[in-house]
Formats: sequence, structure tokens, C-alpha cells
Amino acid sequence: MEKGRARALLPIGVFLVSFLGMGIVSGNFNAMPAVVGFLIALTVAFLQNPSLKFDEKVKVIAKGVGDENIITMCLIFLAAGGFSGAVRAAGGVDSTVNFCLSILPSSVAVMGLMLIGCFISLSMGTSMGTIAALAPVAAGISDKTGFSPALCIGAVVCGAMFGDNLSMISDTTIAAVKTQGCNMKDKFKANFLIVFPAAVAALLIFFLITRRAEYVIEGDLEYSLLKIVPYMAVLAGALVGINVFAVLIGGTVLSLVIGTVTGEIGVFEIFTSVGDGVTGMYDITVISLLVACVVALMREYGGIDYILFVIRKRIRGQKGAQIGIAVLTLLVDMATANNTVAIVIAGPIAKEVAREYEIDPKRTASLLDIFASVGQGLLPYGAQLLLAAQAVSAAPFEIMPYLYYPWMMGISALLFILFGKDRKQRRRSRSDG
Repeated sequence: MEKGRARALLPIGVFLVSFLGMGIVSGNFNAMPAVVGFLIALTVAFLQNPSLKFDEKVKVIAKGVGDENIITMCLIFLAAGGFSGAVRAAGGVDSTVNFCLSILPSSVAVMGLMLIGCFISLSMGTSMGTIAALAPVAAGISDKTGFSPALCIGAVVCGAMFGDNLSMISDTTIAAVKTQGCNMKDKFKANFLIVFPAAVAALLIFFLITRRAEYVIEGDLEYSLLKIVPYMAVLAGALVGINVFAVLIGGTVLSLVIGTVTGEIGVFEIFTSVGDGVTGMYDITVISLLVACVVALMREYGGIDYILFVIRKRIRGQKGAQIGIAVLTLLVDMATANNTVAIVIAGPIAKEVAREYEIDPKRTASLLDIFASVGQGLLPYGAQLLLAAQAVSAAPFEIMPYLYYPWMMGISALLFILFGKDRKQRRRSRSDG
């Protein structure tokens, strides 16, 4: 068993110290863009191991960036961005929100906010977009029902994190699937079985504490079922196993056609709407490439071997390995305050651990996505809670007591790890029969 070298992990340490340090000193965790932090980390990685020539280091990172999963992941990010831009320009977001609100009974006010958030985030693939879309609605329901704004926006955040973790076009799903080399539909099924009980439990809590509320939404809730079709088509296509590129491109074209026919998008605005969506994915795409560079050099220097050596010394069996992956993902998310970046960083390490302990890739991808979302849904300095707090003029710490879903999701995942049968047990039981 290779022990590796602890000092090979220095680039990630430098990133965490500079990224968190700047946030703590300035009081703003967006003070240093993640992409700048990773550029600093890459510079440190290049300065390490002088026995390896610069040209040879470039070949190492080129091989790492050229990995099939990295390239595919980046291309899917861009395709998903194009779809999001097209469907938003076509009016799909507004129609989806208004449709959900129009069928929502007043007796399930706050619970309904989470339900709507679940549907919208599952369709849009973005927790931030869901929170931005539903925050005004949450504030309005708070005014009409007398429930605190923190409670109402907390329900929205819970729903937003549900889809962020499950959606076929979520950047976290894409990152988890591609770093582990499994199919999206397989990951979705494995993931859904774990988080569905958590979602039901959170919805039940919201219902019990707010069931006496009544409200009336003023104004017209105009929507078009036609504009919601692209979301449904993408979700259905991904679930039946159609190639993700075909699904996203088809959804983009369908959105543009519907937007043009309904007059939401002008003929000369088609490419602009797609371009705006793609531009929104530039940061995470560049970060993914930079992380691939850093990880490639760390692996070359023995950093990955060192992490695996430490993990192997402290865990026993598949259950221990899965808990190790969960803790690793949570810690990285706490450090980076970005669940997609956390998955991109932890993904290669998790894949090595999964290979060592024969954990199914779809299970590993689910653990990465779940625990990154658990962390992100609870961080007071995470983008989701900062946006939610700003939208209703509340402090992030006021919202945190109502974030039932992330807590339930983490508990549900731990129960599945501790009490679920592992592959070796299932294989043995089949052979005994």
C-alpha cells in the first residue's frame, strides 16, 4: 500500500486558507472568486517538486484535463447552460411558478412553498434560480399568513435543495455522475430512494406547524402549459436513458421554438438567449478544468495516495468507506461554500476509495451529491442562504432552524449507509441461494 506524500496536498491547503481567510477577514465569502483561488493553488502545484521539469508538469496536467469524464462534464455544463437560457427566455420559469401557485390550496401554504420549490428546482436544475423565483412569493405569503419570513423562505430553500440534488440538468448531478463514471438515470434512482423519505418528513413538519394558515394571492397568475413542456421533456428524456447531450439540445431547440411561436423570443434573439445561459456556466467550467490540473499534479506527486492511505487506516469495510466519502465531501463543501466545486474536488478521491472498497459508482455519485447538498443547504455563508436572507431581509441564522430537509437528507443517507446491505453481502447471499 503506497503511503504517498502529505506535502503534495499543499495546493489545496493554500486554496482553502486563501479562500476562507479572505472571506473571514473581509466578512464577505465572495471577496475572492473561486477561480482565482484555484489559480493560486495551481501556481503552488507548479512550484512543487522541482525534480520534475516544467514541460513534464504541463504534460501531466494536459493528461488530467484531457480525461474523458472531465471533458464530457464541461461540455454538459455548457449544454445545460444553453438550455437554461433558452427556457428562461421562452417564459418557462414564470409559467412554472405561476402554474404551481395556481393549483396550491391555501391550507398548505408553507408546505406548498417547499413543494413548488421541489418541482421548479427539479425542472430548472438550479437552487439559486429557484430561490430567486420564489422569494417574492415567500415574502407575500409571510405577510398574509403572519408566519415569519424566515420560516417561509426556509421552505423555499428546502425545495430548492431537493432539485439541486436530483435534477438531471443540475451542475452537481453532472459533476457527481461524470467524476464517478455512471449513468444519470442510475444515479437518479439510487439518489431518489435515499432523499424521498427526507423530503416527505420535511413536508410533514411544515404541514404540521403551518396547517391553519390561509392566504390569497393577488393579481393574475398567467401561465402556459406549453412553456412548461421543455422542462418535462428534458426530465422524461433523461429518466428513460436518452443521451444527455441529445436531451439538452432537444430541450433547447424545443424551448426556442415555443418561445418564438408564443412571441416571447424574437427571431434575432434566439442565439442571444442561448449564449446568455452558456455564459452563466463559464465559471464552473473553468473551475472544473483548474481543479483537474491541480488534482493531476497532486496525484503525480503522491497526494491522492496519501489520502487513500489515511482513509484506509481509519475505515473498515464498505460502510466505513461510504462514511469517509460523506465526511470528506461535507468538509470540502464547508471550506469552499460551493457544492459543485466540492464534488469536483472530492470526486477523484471518492472514485479511488469506491474502487478500493467495491462501492457501486451510482452509490458513490449519490453520496457526493447528497452530502455536498447537505452542507450547502446549511452553510450560513453559502450562496443559497445569503440570497434567501437578502430576499426577505432576514439573517441566515434566522433561517437555519427551518432548514428541515437538509438535516433529514443527511440523516436518511446515514441510515442507508449503516443499515443497507453492501454489494459483497448481496453477492454472497445470491451465491448461497
